[in-house]
Amino acid sequence: MATTTNEESGIYRKIANLNSSVFTPYDLDGPVQKDMHLLNLSYDPMSATGWYVIRMDPGAATIPHQHKKLEEFLILEGELIESDGTVLIAGDFVSYPPGTSHNSKTNTGCLLIGLDRTPE
Repeated sequence: MATTTNEESGIYRKIANLNSSVFTPYDLDGPVQKDMHLLNLSYDPMSATGWYVIRMDPGAATIPHQHKKLEEFLILEGELIESDGTVLIAGDFVSYPPGTSHNSKTNTGCLLIGLDRTPE
């Protein structure tokens, strides 16, 4: 992720390119999952809030979990199959309220951008 500052304008920003950024092994639900990869955009593990990108290899599945915060994500590529059988495809936006339990899997692979936050 590149950080840029323009002192003349007072603009400070971070820029992440999904095609060239380095993803790390996914570990947001506990143990590292080697078939899932994380790009932390602004996610803070202490508050469990912020933006992230997840790339799931074909056949990957999340660990069943319960949301403490509001989780929202947008499928950018591929498909994601929810534990109730719902199939999400590119362009689908999902919002899970706190207390929701689920897990997700993909047969084809999936790229999504997510946000965990406190509901308003």
